[in-house]
Amino acid sequence: MSDNVYIIGVAMNKFGKYLDRSIKDLTGESLKKVLEDADLGLNEIQAAWFSNTGWGMSEFQHCIRGQVALSANGLDKIPITNVENACASATTALQGAWMAIKAGIYDCTLAIGTEKVYSNDRKLMMQGFISGTDVEITTQYIEQIKQEAKQKTEASGKPDQKKEKKGGHSVFMDFYAMGARKHMKAYGSTQRQLAVIAAKAHNNSTLNPLAQYTFPQTVEQVLADYEVAYPLTRAMCSPVGDGTAAAILCSEKFLRAHPTSRAVLIRASILRSGSWTENTISERAALPAYEMAGLGPEDIHVAEVHDATAFGELYQTEKLGFCPEGEGGVFAESGATSLDGKLPVNTSGGLLSRGHPIGASGLAQIYELVTQLRGEAGRRQIQNPKIALAENGGGTIGEGEAAMCIHILEKK
Repeated sequence: MSDNVYIIGVAMNKFGKYLDRSIKDLTGESLKKVLEDADLGLNEIQAAWFSNTGWGMSEFQHCIRGQVALSANGLDKIPITNVENACASATTALQGAWMAIKAGIYDCTLAIGTEKVYSNDRKLMMQGFISGTDVEITTQYIEQIKQEAKQKTEASGKPDQKKEKKGGHSVFMDFYAMGARKHMKAYGSTQRQLAVIAAKAHNNSTLNPLAQYTFPQTVEQVLADYEVAYPLTRAMCSPVGDGTAAAILCSEKFLRAHPTSRAVLIRASILRSGSWTENTISERAALPAYEMAGLGPEDIHVAEVHDATAFGELYQTEKLGFCPEGEGGVFAESGATSLDGKLPVNTSGGLLSRGHPIGASGLAQIYELVTQLRGEAGRRQIQNPKIALAENGGGTIGEGEAAMCIHILEKK
């Protein structure tokens, strides 16, 4: 069994809307860049894990997505594993690549994720997000809400004036909104605190040339944006877009044969699944991650957490132990999570501004943290980070995520 597993190469493209580019094309971009970053050739990759969630729905490319995307770019014959785990797909791929080296099976592996979410057919695009839930139950829930709204309208005797704004939104925004309202009721968190988190993400992204959004936002501008589902405004929700990201992992033995000062140690890699009976996935993933790393939340210097909405960041900073339960909003409002704060969170701009191409998002988190630990983040570089944490959740089961990966990284 290999004692240590390292990340020796990372890459991603500029997330955005690429109607004129294919999955194969985007995959080739990050594959080329990650090999260059690690200073390796294709022949040195012994196995690969390919992350994607929507290629089958959009172009009917099911079953062998990784083999198709990677062989088109010269990587074939080796073991290729296809990974689909909703928004946690990319870090699930990373976990698979890590586990294979940890088990002593391979010395050099690739985790790569590519997604095209954006489409001219907005309704179809938004309907695709339902696949990250129990479709039967979610469909019943949506029909129930429609029937209740219809009955309310009929009872009032007034026509329904409510219209979907901007062509509708992902069902996940409704789930996050419900969670936010529940948190506000229980702990007194505020919409303004969510706006503080969103504004911070947008402003961080102005320093990230690979972010989908690179424009600043004030708290007031976030609050003034149109409402998606109370208390969430558009600026508090991640955009729809496309992108690709990758990481190359290696064993201690491989690193000795290919020495580099830019390697980053994976101190912990944890994957957990959700439950209908309890909403504890964050704790069930975080505790073993800290135990595996021999660290606690107080030891983390920088974090990327899954902020598909601003409430996602507020919630996860609590669940990961960065602040007391119920104080995520206060924690953010204090400036603790800003670039020069006690614990910078989502220095990349997060999903809110860096973007959220589902099958690539988790590896984009890893790209950011490795870049920070290497001291190569440019104008968004924080001061001398040693330990980093990535939390990447995906889908929903019950009131929590269906899948979650947590990785803890260390500068070497």
